[in-house]
Amino acid sequence: MLNNNEQKAVNLLGRQLNYVIPESYNGRKVIHYLRGEAGLSSRLTISLKYRPDGILLNGEHIRTIDPLKTGDILTVNLPDESGTVSAVPVVQLDIVYEDEDILVVNKPAGLAMHPTHNHQDDSLANCVAAHRPDAVFRAVGRLDKCTSGLVLCAMNQMAAAKLSGNYKKEYLAVAGGVYEGSGTINKPIYRPDPMKTLRAVGETGEHAVTHWTALATDGRLSLLRIRLETGRTHQIRVHFASLGTPLAGDDMYGSTVNPPDRAALHCAKLTFTHPVTGETLTFSAPMPQDMQVLADGMTYYVE
Repeated sequence: MLNNNEQKAVNLLGRQLNYVIPESYNGRKVIHYLRGEAGLSSRLTISLKYRPDGILLNGEHIRTIDPLKTGDILTVNLPDESGTVSAVPVVQLDIVYEDEDILVVNKPAGLAMHPTHNHQDDSLANCVAAHRPDAVFRAVGRLDKCTSGLVLCAMNQMAAAKLSGNYKKEYLAVAGGVYEGSGTINKPIYRPDPMKTLRAVGETGEHAVTHWTALATDGRLSLLRIRLETGRTHQIRVHFASLGTPLAGDDMYGSTVNPPDRAALHCAKLTFTHPVTGETLTFSAPMPQDMQVLADGMTYYVE
């Protein structure tokens, strides 16, 4: 939570944010606070300053170059937004957490993040549009269609800017072969054919690092906990396939294990700092049944 000693208070009233100016910003310009303490993006700050009620100081219109005084109330009125994605509740959202600024959902495997040319109305974006017609769908990080688990959605521009790159994810995966202990895969990833989504490791690719810890094995498959240092498309799937141990069910990358009928990958844990309150939030989502079936016969290592 926010430190009271910093003399900073934030009240969320609809799309209105109120900030009490601390002594450290006395005499400094409005823009310094917006871009600094408030953490607004340059793009959002510029758009707000051209709105009559975008930025107010003690209830009056203020310029971004005007000075602040300790105890002033700086108000930001975020613009109303409406999405262009069709509002279609393809599935019932499994909502883990929700407030005015963020939405955390547990995405099922098989549901795409965004509409595609052939699938305009059956994505997570469509579901969120139906649930929150007042907001534009902004996924902070993404999951492959076949991957299940936690997805963080920003409900306004400010939240999206402050959350971008500022989150941690932990995955569970079932990979072929026997894994013990922990390790790191450091192999660049590239796209061999620009017309296909398939990725591969190669010297011409982008830097990609995956950290893993073995949790259990049955002598044929292993359950792993995974943390990404980089976020390349298909990174986990490509990295384990490059070792000859593709994720169970991932026939795109050479797995012959079936079921599950998808890559056995699940985003199980998500940690981030709330863009308004400053509180550190951590959420978890249990491993889905299709992966649990594979893990049930495994012997767990003692951590």
